[in-house]
Amino acid sequence: MNTYIGLDIGGTKFMVAAGGADGAVARVTRAATPVDLAEGLALLHAMIAEVAGGAPLAGIGAAIGGPLDWQTGVVSPVHQPQWRNVPLKALMEARWGCPFHVDVDTNVAALGEYALGAHTEHAMLYLTLSTGMGGGLVVDGALYRGAHGVHPEVGHQSVPFRCAHPERVACDCGAPDCLEALISGTGIRRIYGKAPEALADEEWAEVAYNLGQGLRNLAAIYAPDVIVLGGGIAYGQGELLLGPARETMAAHLRIVPAPRVELSQHGYDTALMGALYIARQGLR
Repeated sequence: MNTYIGLDIGGTKFMVAAGGADGAVARVTRAATPVDLAEGLALLHAMIAEVAGGAPLAGIGAAIGGPLDWQTGVVSPVHQPQWRNVPLKALMEARWGCPFHVDVDTNVAALGEYALGAHTEHAMLYLTLSTGMGGGLVVDGALYRGAHGVHPEVGHQSVPFRCAHPERVACDCGAPDCLEALISGTGIRRIYGKAPEALADEEWAEVAYNLGQGLRNLAAIYAPDVIVLGGGIAYGQGELLLGPARETMAAHLRIVPAPRVELSQHGYDTALMGALYIARQGLR
């Protein structure tokens, strides 16, 4: 039986899963992300060996933070400072002797959501609201890619925002007015001085309004059939966040029909399941 491996290489944790050609997951393991690159690579190899259980591998897929080159497999995840220009594809293929595919975690999660959710829509936009914010657009089952294969950064749009502390709005990318700086976990802590779960109702109302304005932009530009949200911020608040955001989007949207906006049904493992999917199906 063919064995496939999925890797979710996050800034705080590694998740590794083994599965079969039918997509069923056999084994999963998790570990904290080491700071050191060499230690991190050694840990990934050990985790792969653990879940593989000695079986030969038919393919490996990986989700990791950007920026990266999905074709050459060279990665430089911004939240892992020691991982710069790492030839991950070459390293993994040399070690495990099977095809290796890697893409930005939000792209991989988008493919996982599309496949696992049995989506049949022409266009599905998947957004992750977590430490940062990102997304991936799937059109007719394939990822949308920008010029020269660049990953579109939906979190770095500008919106007409509401914020009691506008002087605290600052994005890690250096731009002064990104949506990510308003609604991500990092942005929330910077603006309100506390963890998202400690926000007051009026503070969540600001976050929801700003998310709604971002959804309005994305709906107007991409015109997707559905927008699916995942990640800790989205899961933490659920409809308490999505409901008001959906209303703001609809109230400010003209000409283009409002898409469905819903919460992912696949928990925190969407990127890992997407990694298993690209291990089996590859990337294009």
